Amino acid sequence: MKYLAALIGVILIAALGLFSFQKEKPRPNILFILADDWSYPYASIYGDKSIRTPNLNRLAQHGTVFTNAYCASPSCTPSRAAMLTGRYPHNLGEGVNLCGRLDHSIPTYVQLLDKAGYAVAYDRKGWSPGDFRKMGYTQNPAGDSAVFETFIDKLPKGKPFFFWFGTNDPHRPFDQGSGQKVGIDPQKINLPKFLPDVPEVRGDVADYLGEVERFDREIGDLLKKLESSGQLENTMIVVASDNGMPFPHAKANLYDYGTRVPLLISRFDKNGSQPKRNDSFVNLLDLMPTFLDWAGVQQRPELDGMSLLPVLNGQQAVHRSEVFLERERHCLCRAEFDYGAGYPMRAIRTKEYLYIRNFRPDRMPAGDETIPGTPSVFGDVDGGPTKVYMMDHRNEPAVKALFALGFEKRPADELYILKDDPYNMRNQTSNPKYAVIKKGLQQRLDTWMQAENDPRRQGGGDKIDKYESTTHAWITRTGIIFWD
Repeated sequence: MKYLAALIGVILIAALGLFSFQKEKPRPNILFILADDWSYPYASIYGDKSIRTPNLNRLAQHGTVFTNAYCASPSCTPSRAAMLTGRYPHNLGEGVNLCGRLDHSIPTYVQLLDKAGYAVAYDRKGWSPGDFRKMGYTQNPAGDSAVFETFIDKLPKGKPFFFWFGTNDPHRPFDQGSGQKVGIDPQKINLPKFLPDVPEVRGDVADYLGEVERFDREIGDLLKKLESSGQLENTMIVVASDNGMPFPHAKANLYDYGTRVPLLISRFDKNGSQPKRNDSFVNLLDLMPTFLDWAGVQQRPELDGMSLLPVLNGQQAVHRSEVFLERERHCLCRAEFDYGAGYPMRAIRTKEYLYIRNFRPDRMPAGDETIPGTPSVFGDVDGGPTKVYMMDHRNEPAVKALFALGFEKRPADELYILKDDPYNMRNQTSNPKYAVIKKGLQQRLDTWMQAENDPRRQGGGDKIDKYESTTHAWITRTGIIFWD
């Protein structure tokens, strides 16, 4: 009997020891690396051979590459606000617009992780553009400003961290000719079909890709710091982009090159890990609950995002089967509502189809060509060589149709059949062959908008156009001007 009692005692001690070990297992650090205007598929992890991204390749060997990730809105401020809060932009009040106000009372993962004992900071571009001082914040909603290397060196031993590294690449402006200088051949670029195939445009895209390569090199620097500090194996690394490339028919639009972005989640597990690819749909607002899961934060605010943890842990193969996308005001580029009129859109993107609803088709989607008293020129298309070329050659046969796609008015409905039209250039909304499909997509979008209490449901939402900007952004032919 005494031997049985001794055996039970040993088992209890072992069990208590195991419980203690599990309880004391450190929570992972989180390094969130966010690019600015980086479209899918511009990385070698997606098969693009015109660009060299070895550090992304390295991360992919230790994680999951997502092939159908989308930003909530193809505009910097609302996209970043959605990631911070896990909410659709239309649920963020004035935060739905570029340079809008993110209500301080809406919980962000920065606030929740800080309360959970994480050291939280960011470098370079956090929540932006906009003036956070005008909305109750004393610091950027992304956290305290810090340089990553200094932040790591000063980190108390054993304290987990969340760090947002927000590069400005590959946002405009580009140094003209910089792409070729780093070895990118403009002739070997897989140029999107919605852009004119001319040297000026190829050179512009080469410069864009050169900035993507620079972004990859900075990822390498971050990894070196994690390794030298002994933090690499306990750090979840997330790489994504806020929206798509700064070209016509891309950024500030709900077409794939405006909303579809790279997403890679990695961890250098000492036990080894197998590279994975996942083709199910992700909205980047899903990152917020994922971060909270990693940190063990139990108490949750109201969220629209869904944690990626079940997919990352192999508990389920499919995350989402479709995504809903939206856009309101990007820049101040229409005279109505005291320059506040946006171009409101909603969309549903499935594996086979993209359906877009334009709520104010009487407005110019790229903005008015000019607005008296302002420097705005087609202000929802970023300025640069491609924009200049397309404006100057808009009446030439090879450019005319492409200019119309990127700059001119659109119908209330758009439907694209993705297997035949990956660049979203042939609107099939009037094709009777797809009438049943269109109706089904319309109903699913309507159901989502109703369930979400979307201000644009049933034709409303004009209050959104009346929200003031914290900063005035005017886009010209060649650049951008901010007026406070």
